[in-house]
Amino acid sequence: MKRFFILILLVLIAAIQEAPAQKRKAERAYAAFEAGEYYDAIDQFKDTYSKTKGTDKAARSEIVYMIAECYRLTNDPKNAETWYKLAVKSSNSKPEAQYWLAESMKKNGKYPQAIDELKKYRQIASSDARADQEIRACELALEWQRNPEAYRVEELKDLNSKESDFSPVYGRDDFGVIYFTSSREDAAGNKTHGATGQGYTDIFESRIDKKSKWSIPVPVEVINSEFEDGTPVLIDDYKDLYFTRCEAGKREKKGCVIMYSKKSGDSWSEPKNIGILPDSVVAAHPALSADGLTLYFVSDITGGSGGKDIWMSNRPATGGAWSKPKNLGPDINTNGNELFPYLRSDGNLYFSSDGLIGMGGLDIFKAVPQPDGSWVVTNMKAPINSSADDFGITFENENEKGIFSSTRKGRGNDELYSFEFPPLKFNITGLVKDEKTGVAIAGSTVQLIASDGNNLQAETGTDGDFKFALKPDVDYIFLASKDGYLNGKEKETTKGQERSRDFMVTILLTAIDKPIELPNIFYDFGKWDLRPESMVSLDKLVETLTDNPKVTIELMSHTDSRDTEEYNYDLSQKRAQSVVQYLIEKGIEPDRLSAKGYGESSPKVVDASIVSQASFLKLGTPLTEAYINSLANDEQKEIAHQINRRTEFRVLRIDYVSTKK
Repeated sequence: MKRFFILILLVLIAAIQEAPAQKRKAERAYAAFEAGEYYDAIDQFKDTYSKTKGTDKAARSEIVYMIAECYRLTNDPKNAETWYKLAVKSSNSKPEAQYWLAESMKKNGKYPQAIDELKKYRQIASSDARADQEIRACELALEWQRNPEAYRVEELKDLNSKESDFSPVYGRDDFGVIYFTSSREDAAGNKTHGATGQGYTDIFESRIDKKSKWSIPVPVEVINSEFEDGTPVLIDDYKDLYFTRCEAGKREKKGCVIMYSKKSGDSWSEPKNIGILPDSVVAAHPALSADGLTLYFVSDITGGSGGKDIWMSNRPATGGAWSKPKNLGPDINTNGNELFPYLRSDGNLYFSSDGLIGMGGLDIFKAVPQPDGSWVVTNMKAPINSSADDFGITFENENEKGIFSSTRKGRGNDELYSFEFPPLKFNITGLVKDEKTGVAIAGSTVQLIASDGNNLQAETGTDGDFKFALKPDVDYIFLASKDGYLNGKEKETTKGQERSRDFMVTILLTAIDKPIELPNIFYDFGKWDLRPESMVSLDKLVETLTDNPKVTIELMSHTDSRDTEEYNYDLSQKRAQSVVQYLIEKGIEPDRLSAKGYGESSPKVVDASIVSQASFLKLGTPLTEAYINSLANDEQKEIAHQINRRTEFRVLRIDYVSTKK
């Protein structure tokens, strides 16, 4: 019995001693978290969790949530999703756990599941507008995956390491030199970053070798320090280097500064702080205009939109003082983070954001400045963007190709990817057919007339087909001709086309051996003035006559059989003349035109096109008065009379020579 009481006493003493120790572990875990050392905090929170009794559900739930937060903030969405799921299942679950579970799923590319979780979050936090925005973002991401942009994206395996490699910039006009940020083993700093678990970053350099491969990257001498150095940008013939340097201390948050170094020969000068902001705050990710007078950078100073914003500063001349920073405003900045700005020579700004509608974590956006000082911002979509973080883009001057950074392979490390918008290629395949029969017309001549002055010619094959290669940003006319037919044409353009495309076109030629009806020529009852709706058809006739300058025609007007024969001749003549007058007013030479009224003397013969619209009429039958009177009812008779009331033209000559000078 005595031994039993001693055992109980030892257990109680151990429990009493363990409680303060457990409290100290928890305090150290929270201290690491508050200092931004999330990677270090994970193990400490996990240790605390394993020692926390199962009966203390509130404490265990809080620790689970904190572990999930650490994984999220170290950019490990896979583990974050696992722990947020545990946090959501807890009886003491926070609404934020539901939101960040959805965001982790989104970043893992699980868009349908993320939508489901966001809908749950919307029910418990109906006032939070983020839910609807993120649901829309997931829907767009699925759409952009199904219909990606035409960019070709490839991993740069020669440059990437097991650690993080990101934020590239070219170091020479021929793009054969690259500078980028990396935490690989060759970096100068020998400490491990508490937020990432990786070594401090340095700026590395690589060159294209004779085999068109990137050489083994090496640290840039003089530039790098024992602290974090990265996000380089080069201007002034690649001789002026700006980059970010961040000091870091244990359990201590320090600022970041923008450094400057000048190249002389093959050597860089000792970097100096440009002094854009006090050293105790963040000034990072510089981007400069080509003349070096406008600076964009990232900071979380007071006056922003929340998170880290992009700011701008100017100076009057090289070496002059920088102006007070100005926030780029709500077109660019959000309550999330806007990072890694890059300025092209055309003034367009590229940056990454996790606050705008995007596919995952950070997406790359293009911002075009407007005359009123605003910006038009667009997501670059897939395949430039992915469900992971995409950022730190650079271009080969005006070319739509370059390099960017991404964590899309799922390892959590940043890696470099090349991208290129392939040259636009356009082709057109066409058919030339008989307008009436639909039969292909072999041996017809097709002329390509381009707005850039190019003029080509081809002959259709046995199937009436032709093909041309087209150029970007050009308007085209395709004019087809064949003996016994009026010339026909179609138009196409490659202007505004952002993707390669194969066009298809059909050119219909009208045979001239029979009269050609002009559809939709309307007059009021008993009158010969053209109604406005007739103009569309007549304007098309003007175009046909313009395309066939050697043709002369007779305008033929027909009435139905009602009223007297004399009246119908007179009315039809006046109607034919009104058409001729319209064509003359549109610039057609009068001696190419003649007008003749046929009254009721030439009833229409029913053809296949008429039967398709009025099946009660018999193919090949002339619509005489006797035939019309034999029809079943007044409705059918009126349709037949309407068919007889028509305006046609026939070709008289094909050798007309203009007398115009």
